[in-house]
Amino acid sequence: MSTSTSETVSEFTVAGYCDGSKPNEIVLPAKPEPLAIDLSETAIIVVDMQNAYATKNGYLDKAGFDISSTGPVIEQTAKVLNVARKANMPVVYFQNGWDPQYTEAGGPGSPNWYKSNALKTMRKQPELMGTLLAKGTWDYELVDELAPQAGDIVIPKTRYSGFYNTNLDSMLRSRGIKNLVFTGIATNVCVESTLRDGFFLEYFGIVLADATHQAGSDAIQAASLYNIETFFGWVSDVDTFCEKVEQV
Repeated sequence: MSTSTSETVSEFTVAGYCDGSKPNEIVLPAKPEPLAIDLSETAIIVVDMQNAYATKNGYLDKAGFDISSTGPVIEQTAKVLNVARKANMPVVYFQNGWDPQYTEAGGPGSPNWYKSNALKTMRKQPELMGTLLAKGTWDYELVDELAPQAGDIVIPKTRYSGFYNTNLDSMLRSRGIKNLVFTGIATNVCVESTLRDGFFLEYFGIVLADATHQAGSDAIQAASLYNIETFFGWVSDVDTFCEKVEQV
């Protein structure tokens, strides 16, 4: 599926609230229409780029999901982070998982106990208990290629949405952030869940499609991006975003 967003801005109504009066405003080509954003009010959100989701023998791989395309996602995300840091945009990492006893997973009284594929996989393979998405394990750690740098923000989370039971909202508001640019895994689960919650909290959410990867088939990726661009946010791509930011 092509992620190109190279349509000329003049063909569309521009969404957003910038008026061109600030030197760090851009109009980002995106679907369904270009979006005007102020880079000083924009954060990069790196969703769950952990060994669990992006690396062979991690949770997703052990649960039977295809992770063969996660390498390019790591490379594309690295490009975004390089450009964002040079532009002084905050970089926020999510790290998904639970304590080693899985108390934070909720137990049998929580729907998460039944719907989390990591927990289901461990119940089927008890020898994996304590190894998948447990804090302090290799599975939980962020991938080496995207190690946080000084000034980056790492937020642990225990559910799909980065807004659930975290300080994400207060941290963003204290910095005047209104725009969230998403990379990471999985597009149809934690990326989309967080973007949806952000939409309800009045954040403008942009997904860089070629810096994300789905849990499931390519059709799942297409469906999730359709949901986002039609109902909850905007979809762009890495080269378009980086080019626009570098022009500021």
